[in-house]
Amino acid sequence: MDGDPPPMDAFYAELAQQSTELPGVDKLKACAASLPYSIEPNSKMQRMLDFFIARIAQCIRAKDYDPGFLQWESMLAYWLLLKYPIPLEKRIKLAKLYFALCITPGLPTHILATCSEGLSVLTRSKKKLSVKDMRLEWKAIYRILSKDLFLSRRQFEISQTSYYMATIAETARRFFHPAAIDEMLATFVPLLNGTDLNTILSSQYYMLTFLPLSHPQTYLPMLFRLWESINSYTYDERMLAFLSQLAEMHVDPTVSDPRAVKDIPDDAIGEEESRVHFDQSDLKSSYLWTGVTKEVGIFTEDEWKLIMCKCLASMEIPLADAGSLTTGPSVDGQAGFEIGRLPKPTWRIFSLARIIVYSMAQDGLPLAPSGVSTPFDPPATPARFPQLGDYLSAPLGRPGGGKKPKTYLAGSKALDSLAKLILSTEHFFHPSNSGAWTSDLTAFIKYVTYEFNKRWHQEQRPDCKTPKHRRLTVEMRSELVKCLRTVALLAMFSRDSSTVVNVQSALKSMVVMEPDLILPPILERAIPSLEALTETHRTIAVIKALGAVALAIVSRKNYYAGAKYLLTILELLIPGIDLNDPSKTLCTTAFLVEISQYIKFGDLSEVHVNGVVDETGDGRGAPGFNAADTRTTMRLDPNSSFESQFSEAEEDALVREASQGFADWVTSFFRRVILLMENLPEESNVGGRAGGDVEAQVIDSVSGACSQICVHLSEPLFDLVLNLIYDYATTTVRPNAVRAIHQLVECVANANPAKTLAKFVPFCTRTIKVELDNGASSLRTTSASAPLPSDATLHWNLAILRGAMYNDGRAIMEFKADVLPLLKYLHQKTLSKRGFTYTGQLVRSILLTLSHSYPLENRFVNPEEWQSQEFQASHHLQWGKLYKQEDVQVSWHVPNDAEIAFAIEILEDLISPALDTLDGLLETISTETPNVWRNEFCRHLSLVRYGFSGIPTFLKEHISDEEYQRSFTTTDILDELPEFIATVEPLESGFVLKNPEDPRYQKVYQMRQRFGNFLHRASTCLLRQGEENTVDAVQMLIRSIRTYMFEYGDNRDSYTVQRDQYFQELSLARQYAEQKVWPRALFVRKAILYHSARLRWNSIERLRSKLEDSLIDDIAEWSMWHYASVRSASQAVLESLCSTFDGCRKRCLPVLYKALDLKVDDDRMKGALYTLNCPAFAKFAMSEPSLTNEFIRRLFACQHKEKPSIRDCMATIWDNCLSIFVEPCNLIYSVPQGHIEKALDELEAVLPQTMLEPELVRRSIANREKRAASHDASALELTRLITEVAESPDTHWRYAIVALKLLRTLIRRDQPAETEHIKYMVDSVVDNHPSMRYYAQRCVMKLTRYIKLRTFCGNVANLALQQSVNPLLKRKPIAAPSHEFTAQYLASFRIPIDGARTGEEVLFQDKAVGGWMAWGSEIALYASPAQDKSTFLPWEPASEPALQALRDVVLQEDFWARLSDHYAEENQQESTTLDNISCVKSIFQVLEDECWPIVKPILEKLLSDVDQNKQRAGAELLAGVIGGSKHWSLTKQAVIWDWLTPRLPTMLGSKVKTDTLNIWTTFVEYIFCNRDPRRSQPLVDFVVEQGLTTDYNGESSFESSRSASFWRAMAEELGWRFAAWTDQWVERHFVELASEHEEVRAYVADSMEISGKVRWKPNPSVPSVEVFVKECRTKGPDFDIMGIRNGYHMKRVLDLVEQFPKWRKERLPGTRAFQSKYDRVGITICKWLFQSFHDVQAVAAFDYILPLMPELFRFEELHDNEELSNRAQLVLVRMCGVTPPAALVNPLIDGMFKAIRNASSWKVRMKALPLLQVFYFRQFTMISDEKVSEILEVICGCLDNESVEVRELAATTLSGILRCSPKRSVLMLKERFERVERDTRLPDRKSPGYAMALRKLHSAILGVKALIEAFPYSVPHWCPDLITNVLSRHTYDPIPISTTVRKTASSFKKTHQDTWHEDALHFDEEQLQALGTLLSGTSYYA
Repeated sequence: MDGDPPPMDAFYAELAQQSTELPGVDKLKACAASLPYSIEPNSKMQRMLDFFIARIAQCIRAKDYDPGFLQWESMLAYWLLLKYPIPLEKRIKLAKLYFALCITPGLPTHILATCSEGLSVLTRSKKKLSVKDMRLEWKAIYRILSKDLFLSRRQFEISQTSYYMATIAETARRFFHPAAIDEMLATFVPLLNGTDLNTILSSQYYMLTFLPLSHPQTYLPMLFRLWESINSYTYDERMLAFLSQLAEMHVDPTVSDPRAVKDIPDDAIGEEESRVHFDQSDLKSSYLWTGVTKEVGIFTEDEWKLIMCKCLASMEIPLADAGSLTTGPSVDGQAGFEIGRLPKPTWRIFSLARIIVYSMAQDGLPLAPSGVSTPFDPPATPARFPQLGDYLSAPLGRPGGGKKPKTYLAGSKALDSLAKLILSTEHFFHPSNSGAWTSDLTAFIKYVTYEFNKRWHQEQRPDCKTPKHRRLTVEMRSELVKCLRTVALLAMFSRDSSTVVNVQSALKSMVVMEPDLILPPILERAIPSLEALTETHRTIAVIKALGAVALAIVSRKNYYAGAKYLLTILELLIPGIDLNDPSKTLCTTAFLVEISQYIKFGDLSEVHVNGVVDETGDGRGAPGFNAADTRTTMRLDPNSSFESQFSEAEEDALVREASQGFADWVTSFFRRVILLMENLPEESNVGGRAGGDVEAQVIDSVSGACSQICVHLSEPLFDLVLNLIYDYATTTVRPNAVRAIHQLVECVANANPAKTLAKFVPFCTRTIKVELDNGASSLRTTSASAPLPSDATLHWNLAILRGAMYNDGRAIMEFKADVLPLLKYLHQKTLSKRGFTYTGQLVRSILLTLSHSYPLENRFVNPEEWQSQEFQASHHLQWGKLYKQEDVQVSWHVPNDAEIAFAIEILEDLISPALDTLDGLLETISTETPNVWRNEFCRHLSLVRYGFSGIPTFLKEHISDEEYQRSFTTTDILDELPEFIATVEPLESGFVLKNPEDPRYQKVYQMRQRFGNFLHRASTCLLRQGEENTVDAVQMLIRSIRTYMFEYGDNRDSYTVQRDQYFQELSLARQYAEQKVWPRALFVRKAILYHSARLRWNSIERLRSKLEDSLIDDIAEWSMWHYASVRSASQAVLESLCSTFDGCRKRCLPVLYKALDLKVDDDRMKGALYTLNCPAFAKFAMSEPSLTNEFIRRLFACQHKEKPSIRDCMATIWDNCLSIFVEPCNLIYSVPQGHIEKALDELEAVLPQTMLEPELVRRSIANREKRAASHDASALELTRLITEVAESPDTHWRYAIVALKLLRTLIRRDQPAETEHIKYMVDSVVDNHPSMRYYAQRCVMKLTRYIKLRTFCGNVANLALQQSVNPLLKRKPIAAPSHEFTAQYLASFRIPIDGARTGEEVLFQDKAVGGWMAWGSEIALYASPAQDKSTFLPWEPASEPALQALRDVVLQEDFWARLSDHYAEENQQESTTLDNISCVKSIFQVLEDECWPIVKPILEKLLSDVDQNKQRAGAELLAGVIGGSKHWSLTKQAVIWDWLTPRLPTMLGSKVKTDTLNIWTTFVEYIFCNRDPRRSQPLVDFVVEQGLTTDYNGESSFESSRSASFWRAMAEELGWRFAAWTDQWVERHFVELASEHEEVRAYVADSMEISGKVRWKPNPSVPSVEVFVKECRTKGPDFDIMGIRNGYHMKRVLDLVEQFPKWRKERLPGTRAFQSKYDRVGITICKWLFQSFHDVQAVAAFDYILPLMPELFRFEELHDNEELSNRAQLVLVRMCGVTPPAALVNPLIDGMFKAIRNASSWKVRMKALPLLQVFYFRQFTMISDEKVSEILEVICGCLDNESVEVRELAATTLSGILRCSPKRSVLMLKERFERVERDTRLPDRKSPGYAMALRKLHSAILGVKALIEAFPYSVPHWCPDLITNVLSRHTYDPIPISTTVRKTASSFKKTHQDTWHEDALHFDEEQLQALGTLLSGTSYYA
């Protein structure tokens, strides 16, 4: 036929010519080769692509974005699923066009989302597109993002624009030119202000999202200096994600080559961009560029320490410092919600793993290989200290010696750090110590192994650009696996599912790296656990672990020695098939599926090998194979490398020998499956399933395993299984296992359909006929019910027969003579619902098998290889074989003529007569007995329905031109040109009959049409009948209509299922990232998916004929029927119809509207409402302005229905509609689009010129303008309609609120609102209903904000961006930034603007932008308003009517009186309400002082009243007035301030009470928020004066609190601009440290914390971005460029340190101690430090805590002031969670040493020792080895303390620290403790030296205990001797020595019992005997 694609050889010939031009051609070839039919040539599909792109371009040029552009963009998305390549030039031009759209201001959000996704798809491949191919501008994105990110105080419409623009920035970052880096820094760095977390996080986001990753050498040091000074969890997470990207990218040094920048054309400089060039003289590059590598990857040593500190903190491991890790998250609470609108960064756990892996390289000399699970330094000869005797505190450092080269694990610093990290956290992997942290820890090792594997395989490729000396090595790989193996095997037995999944993934990756290190220990754990079966969770854990390493077990390439264990494992897994333990069964079957897809089950023991038959039967003379032998071979020394003990020939012999057991295993397995089936619970009445969801899941999983096993059985074994199943199926009938037997037979039919059919068809045919003859299924039923016992045999055999018909239609043809008569007889005799349903399903199965295209098999090798003699003889050598896509051969079933003829015969002889019967039944519906008629109708229709559902690809639809033209008139796409309504051209996808002239086609087509006509007539008949007893018939009818309408090609659900299945199997089969070879079954699944995608193409959107229209009408009627079950089913069908058939929604809406009339029955109305609530209708009607009016009018008309169910339904509909409804706006059509025109011109230049059609574009523009005008008219009409409804006295208040919400949305940015519209909204501000007032106030805010915006936007683009240009704005250039300029700037805020300065121009700065970090090129300031002239008046003329309407309402006294009454109503608010203030502000801003005469007396009355609610109302009104007056003329402002100033002492003084303090505090906060303080000079003066003159020790603490509260509010809101007042503020407060009032002391602590934050200022030599960035690179790490250690309070702190001893002596005794000055000051200082650690500048607190640390420990000693003691401890604990400056780490530790050594009380040591351990654990990456030795010395000194408690705690602390300490220290300590133990003898108890000797010996035993417990899950070589020769000698020593010995032994047993089979190998027989005696007095282990 003409429309058929050309043959495949022509297809390949064409592709061969294009392969050099088009990337992706090879993938297309592979996809084409996997299909059973020819596909369209690339040239044809490229023409289709050109057409789609041309249509996209035409729509954009005509500004027809919706619906035009959206339609054709979706067509392009569908086209991409077909895997044809896009030429590079077109890809670039199209991506540029999408980007141009994205950066267009005012683009509707849904269009922006589409463009963002399209841009991402086009640029996703880094291989297809790079910055060398395309450049994009950056500032346009930043402009839109920065404007939309933070909302103004009067803005509440939250859009997704910020999210999409941020996503676009992340997508486009690869295409930003590196030359723009300096300009970006100059833009972003000045935004950062350390006193405002919003600016910190937003500027960080801009930098980390926009800065090109290719050349980080200029800015990376600056980012680290910023990071180390900021305490924020969010900041950390985003920074880690960024660094992980950098680390991965820069393993290739060529990426960062500075010379490459010049080679990239700089042709994408936006209008607002300019190239800034900073001094980079310090970045001199040699001739040969070597990349940005430093000491550790791309990081310096100090940077790496910081990263590892963050890494350890990220694990969130709880220690004795509970809560210390919450400081960062608590800081994030200061940020606004807007930051959360940005895309979330990559999870920090993944980021850290990637950083570590991509930082691995040869950084130094490698340590000797450890050979154990936990990396261990080689034994070193310990230094001797004879001059110090046996004292435990002797130094650990090595004496003398020069500087030695650095050595690391496998030579890699990053790997060494990882090993220490894992070692320090090892204990937290164990299930007994698991918690929320375990999931993170195991996720970390999962990602580490995954990323390592990814990098390893990347570096094996020939095109890898990583220098060879920077690549991963075999030693690194081995040490990494040894490092992670122990913890993975520990966590393997966790009860937490997410932890187990993480461990599985880690093991899967590790077994790819080092199978010989992973498989043996897993098998050693697996086999005992599977044998014991005592602990279910352990059994499940090992099964999952085995599943993770399945490929390595069987694949000879991965691990040659693994296959011999397979049969043992399989045998042990047989009990895993257990219905009583579903979890175990699911895990077992998953493992079997995993294993089965890689092997063939067949006996290899007697096959020919190299032409010789192995007749010995002993596998080439190899030892006999059994489970015991296998386990013996696995008993290897854990310190060995797990090399196989056999040669490859011997391994092969063992596998061959083992294969004899396959027959027994397969028999046992299937018998176990049959046993499971027999024990299934009885079937339920509904659904016909045995048991519930769990049982169904078990059956499905078991069937999946059986299917895989059957497919991979050898012929003898298959015959064995087939006979086994046949014997069971033919001798047994189990009603509870009907579904299960069907699936089981399906498994064997899938493997060999011919043999299966030959076995089962004759028997089933005979049995079924006998059963039918004897009355089976003769009882008429039409609804679900329990099966009758007499029907069980029939159901059983029908299930078997249906399963046998599963695969290969050609095999069915052999039984054609039996099948058709049987089907006829079944249809005649089956009257019960189950009977005729099973019959229909059988018909469907047969027809699908005959007529569908599907792969015939999915074995693990190609069919040719499977059949080859060589494979049969040695298939074990191919186990685990993986394929490339081009090597896979897929064998498909394609229907032949005989199969087609048989299918048509079934339709003619079975389906057609049933249709005849159904036609007759419609005539007798009123005369026939209802039950009989219903049964006849259902069973005949069921057969017809199943018949047509079996031929979805039988006929290819052909649409006539007439139907095409008709579709344009009935489409859901309204007001669009026919040419712009997208349609698709049908493609080849395996349809059976494609020629409409073919008689066979016509025959089936007519039959299908007849089926459709019958369904319509039946619907009409049943609708007219309307009786209850027809419900079953109606349900069958609806299901049949669904079949008729949807069973074509492959509907969306099927494609989705195939896609999800493919990705699931892909995930399971993936061994490492970017894998190129996969199991063959995966490529078979991929071929099915591609076939499904082509079928989906043909059913994207099908056209409707008149018949389809009739059926749609019928379904719409059924959606409103009076039975809920029918309604819900019909509504689901109708919604699906809307997504498949264009025009369905438009056709149904009038019918649904009609059902909303008042006189309509409630059930019918409810059906219509629920239908309208479907997204298909509600979204359609609310987003189409021409439909919205009628839709809303109909909904409002339903308000008089009071039925609760209807009312609830209406509430749901309104919620959905309001979320869909968006503000009308046509600005996008007016915004200048020169950049889009340019992109269009470039795109059109690469398209065929004949496709451009300029005339069509002109017509489209005219049509779009007409449509926009129509939409505007509709919006105006809708506004009037809603206003009319809202004003009606009959409108219910619920509907009035909805109306107000709608009216708020209808306030437009591009047009002024109507008078009536405004009047109603403003009137509602004083409505009696609080919700009405709430929404009305927001209406007023939006209305006035838009008036201001339209007046001062300046141009359409600004209006679209909602960017107004204040006429007072002055941009002042900063020519020479300096610290003097900064100081003058800050000081200026304190200088009042008075008459003395009238000669100068007065400039204000309301928002503190720039200057804190560095100054930009200019600063935005605002001139002072004119003396007598208004700044804003007059407003735009178009809004004058709106303003007059506003005046008409608000200039009435009654309005303000009522408003103030409502504000003063009693409620629970203890602060001012921002909405109330903003509403008042909005009115006063636009009307200025017109309302003041009315409001003033009301204000005076409210402020004079002491009632809390009146005060709140007065504060809100006054704040609104002041806020609105900011830009009034100075004369008008003076009136307000002249009235207010004399009232301030009363208003903010005597009138303020306890219950109103917070109200007036929030008032002060509002006035100072984002406002220059000089605008409110009287208030500033009052607050400062009150703060200075208040007596903070007066009788009443409230006056002090009041003054301090206002001052604090001012400080917090002004931020760093408060610097001019800080000295005065702190000096006034600091003297009150010991105030008698607790509230005052709290404010003192606040003032110290806030002032320290305000005075924090970075200190580059010049406060410019260029200097700051350069000095971050050039200044050493000791230079505090961030000024975080400025020590603003240091002098005061040092004074306190001097005073504390004096105050301590003056402490009052006993219960009065808390009144002492010492205690009061102490509590205040603790509060200050605590708050400091919970703020963004927490690092600054370390400088203060260092001198205070001794006193803090003394605070902890106090037993008579619990509050002070607890606060001191809390401060020290929280300190541990913050990373200190590197320079302070050692001093902090020394401070703890001092407390431990010099404390007068043993209790202080009990507090200090855990603190030292915690601090060490949190910061150990920053602690030098020398300091670690010193820490160990101090702790060893505590082992000899007089207090037993201190000694024992010291041992525990020592154990914890040794886990992550240099191992040479362990050996030195071991020798020391042994020497002390050896040299110490206990004298007689009465001896004077007894106590000292006992203490000395106990200290040595405690030291030994610490050494042993430092390695809880491994056995170092010195450990057995230490236990058996040292500890055992003291088993019966006096207490506490004997107690310590027993505890140590017990602990050792507990931690090693899981791995004792390995650990016992480290002990000889004598040592085992001694250990047993030590534990229990007898030989426990012997």
